[in-house]
Amino acid sequence: MRFIDLAATSAAVAATSARRVKVELLADALRALPPDELVAGTAYLTGELRQRQTGIGYASLRDPPPAAAVPTLSVAQVDARIAEITAVGGAGAQARRRQLLGALFAAATADEQRLLVGLFTGELRQGAQAGLLTDALARAAGVTRPLVRRALLLTGDLTTVAVAALTGGEAALAGCTLTVGRPLAPMLAQSASSVDDALAATGVPAVVDTKLDGIRIQVHRSGADVAVFTRSLDEITARAPTVVAEVRALPAREIVLDGEALALDATGRPRPFQETSRIAATRGPDRASAGGGAVLSPYFFDLLHLDGTDLLDETGDTRWSALRAAVPAGSLVTRTSVAGAEQAAAAFATALDAGHEGVVVKSPRAPYDAGRRGAAWVKVKPRHVLDLVVLAVEWGSGRRRGWLSNLHLGARDPAGGGFVMLGKTFKGLTDETLRWQTERFQQLAVERGDWVVRVRPEQVVEIAFDGVQTSPRYPGGLALRFARVLRYRDDKTAAEADTIDTVRAIHAGRRTC
Repeated sequence: MRFIDLAATSAAVAATSARRVKVELLADALRALPPDELVAGTAYLTGELRQRQTGIGYASLRDPPPAAAVPTLSVAQVDARIAEITAVGGAGAQARRRQLLGALFAAATADEQRLLVGLFTGELRQGAQAGLLTDALARAAGVTRPLVRRALLLTGDLTTVAVAALTGGEAALAGCTLTVGRPLAPMLAQSASSVDDALAATGVPAVVDTKLDGIRIQVHRSGADVAVFTRSLDEITARAPTVVAEVRALPAREIVLDGEALALDATGRPRPFQETSRIAATRGPDRASAGGGAVLSPYFFDLLHLDGTDLLDETGDTRWSALRAAVPAGSLVTRTSVAGAEQAAAAFATALDAGHEGVVVKSPRAPYDAGRRGAAWVKVKPRHVLDLVVLAVEWGSGRRRGWLSNLHLGARDPAGGGFVMLGKTFKGLTDETLRWQTERFQQLAVERGDWVVRVRPEQVVEIAFDGVQTSPRYPGGLALRFARVLRYRDDKTAAEADTIDTVRAIHAGRRTC
């Protein structure tokens, strides 16, 4: 397939706001990809490169050579050239990568160059979200959307599902099952403002799990091999030796567990999330010192696979009974069975008194709905909280001089494909956080002013606030009241941030979170 045809599809998808038209355009492009170009072509349509780390940054893309007048590149040729760039290493690697990149851009037309820049930077704004691509793939392959979606959740990779759907149809998709060692998208929880509201969603009887302020982990074991993955499906096995040791000691031969890992202080109370996150992000012998000597302790709340049997479609009661039999009680999240609001409220108060951030109310009748945020699990925290994206940062003054301080906060706009600014805050930032974010946002900078540094919209931050008010100051007409930083969410991507629709619903009194 000609690369120019993919560039034309990308431009056409970006130019229309009609979902049906976007789906048709993407489906046509997927159908046109030959088998040997399915992986690379599908990745390009999602706005990504098949090669995750290319060694190419913004600076290398600033001054491309003149565009070619006539398109000559195929999808396979572009993929091969990017693979060559990615493989470069050793002495003189930077110059060699620059040379190869220049040759690729010189062979590309202006439209192809625009697509390449978007792919290399990860900022291809064409509005082709995962849901649209799932619909397009189902249409292109002539299979049902639920079958594509389930295969995608189990494999965690759209390109794998595309190859299966377009080459093997329904039979191949049905073969996309849980594989021990390959992470799948975790089941997620809705938000409610009270345990009463949560129980209204889940029904009773229910269970109330303590919501730990740690990092979500999914642990896979096959024999002696153990792998630990985060919520975003990144592998952190080498950074979680205590988790590996505990799971390796279990009597199971094969097991897939869902849970949280966190650092505890000497009294057994949870340390701040930043410490847990820092340990998880630190490699090698510096790991313990990163958390003041603490290590990550695992606490599990669900069981997805046990010794050759998938449990995803079993009820919560069945999964949790198997979990209790497979894992020692000391490694389980505290769980309380409740028959009504009074018992649930008591469990909520107990969790908060122990230093945890809230609870998750769960229906014992529901299957494990991988990748979905349904009513079967509902989290309750004692405040309004949203996950937003940092759009820019201001240099501080006074005692914060020399540090990037005041954050510009944005909510995701699913209609426009960008972000809507909701205000600024420097509340809740410790000196340690200021030092960290100064380094982090200079790495993400795309425009450096004397006062404001504009950044790539990638960093997610968890923000607590007291309400939403009307404000003509910002494009969306809304602003957060008394916003303050709780923590940075390195386990979430900008595509998972909360939307402006959620903010509008809070403002209208239709939702609290």
